[in-house]
Amino acid sequence: MRSEWGAIETLLMRHPKEAFASQARIDRQWQSLNYHSAPNFMAACREFDSLLELLAPRVNRIELLPADGSSIDSLYVRDSTLVCDAGSVIGRMGKESRIAEPAAVEAWLIENGHQVCGRIGDDGLLEGGDLLWLDEHIVVIGQGYRSNRRGLEQFAEFAGDGVEVIGVPLPHWNGPADVFHLMSMISPLDKKLALIHSPLMPVVFREYLLSNDFRLLEVPAEEYLTLACNVLALGPRLCLMISGNPRTRSLLENAGCEVLVFSGDDICRKGEGGPTCLTRPLQRAHT
Repeated sequence: MRSEWGAIETLLMRHPKEAFASQARIDRQWQSLNYHSAPNFMAACREFDSLLELLAPRVNRIELLPADGSSIDSLYVRDSTLVCDAGSVIGRMGKESRIAEPAAVEAWLIENGHQVCGRIGDDGLLEGGDLLWLDEHIVVIGQGYRSNRRGLEQFAEFAGDGVEVIGVPLPHWNGPADVFHLMSMISPLDKKLALIHSPLMPVVFREYLLSNDFRLLEVPAEEYLTLACNVLALGPRLCLMISGNPRTRSLLENAGCEVLVFSGDDICRKGEGGPTCLTRPLQRAHT
């Protein structure tokens, strides 16, 4: 799997019933985990069920993880694992409260017959939101508060020969308690097409994309904070985004994208985790 836009064949998610468990659990945790406000448990479950209905006709197989007993952040399954041709690489989280999540996902993957080809260990840190494939030979990894150089080096070993791994320095932005990842400022939509937020993008990385013939769609500044830059490609130019960002939706549609929209106030905005964060594609069609 060396694509961020090939048609998703197998998708891993976790329902709020398992991640949040109850309103009481949310109320105990949301402030210490830096959510904007407390998600409403019942509303979150309804939002997620509607999202599953939207995805079902477009994704061949959706796997739902069980509860792992960690924190309400476990809703955002992207971060605990990474994927290369050989299988899943188990990450090592930069956020202390999420440190137990990868092992729980690993156990589920093995039990359900999915290949695990390696683990980030020792002093390495690597979260899924910091890694994306630009093409089948180039993967970029954000280096910030959640992922470090040692994590990059370890992933390069698992990715194997023929794959170039490039580090992208991330900004301080709102500091170590924030949830800023590489995918907070770029979402691939198709080959050589990406949605970006330039004000937080390193100049060297932006120029690298342009020099490699990427077409860059700029998220309107007023919609960045409502997670408009967090868009999941279900297939080439088939995009999933949160409602409430009409200018970004028009931008995508004008670029030839089909856009699917879902309500995500309680499963996304309050915890700053968009559709890419809620999902871990395990298999995509070759592009």
